[in-house]
Amino acid sequence: MSRQMSETLRVGMILAVSGGFMDAYSYLCRDHVFANAQTGNMLLLGVHLSQGDVSGAFQYLCPVAAFTIGIIVSDFLRYRTDGRLGSLHWRQSSLLIEAVLLLGVAFIPFGYNLLANSIISLACGIQVESFRKIHDNGIATTMCIGNLRSGTQNLCEYIFKKDRSRLRKSLLYYGIIGCFMLGAVMGSIVILWLQEKSILMCSGILCIAFVMMYGNRQR
Repeated sequence: MSRQMSETLRVGMILAVSGGFMDAYSYLCRDHVFANAQTGNMLLLGVHLSQGDVSGAFQYLCPVAAFTIGIIVSDFLRYRTDGRLGSLHWRQSSLLIEAVLLLGVAFIPFGYNLLANSIISLACGIQVESFRKIHDNGIATTMCIGNLRSGTQNLCEYIFKKDRSRLRKSLLYYGIIGCFMLGAVMGSIVILWLQEKSILMCSGILCIAFVMMYGNRQR
């Protein structure tokens, strides 16, 4: 069975590494805001509002809004370009935009963390909407909660029904979670050396996925 290169395991693994890297960067390097985990941002938004801290709430509201805009950008590329933008598949265009956005973040000083976090969340919104499947399974490469649920569900179905296909699916989900954690570890280490410039490595990771997607279809 052939499938889009964007839905293959190798591309998904690279994107999951980038997802973990982005979250580590925004949290550790940019005022403890989550790039991907908008549930956490919404929680902290509510906490700050309950305390009457409007300015504190604002730093979490902006990334949530930017993430939403990123989803809109992805769907615009998908539906308004007939699946292609010039010679590029629309998902390649999404990756290119994402890589350029993160490249720009590397040159935003620490005093403008709200802007940096909003741009990163915009990039994450583009990625989460553009890449939603691996081997025909719904998988997110920028967050873990849905993958953890699906991986555990498939593991339970393997245990109770002895269906080995469910074990393979479970390992797929857990493997993507592992790649996300690897990206977080990489980000944490690189930040110690490069500080705000460390996000350049994440941009480079996305460029690798971009090049890989020139193999249009893969078994």
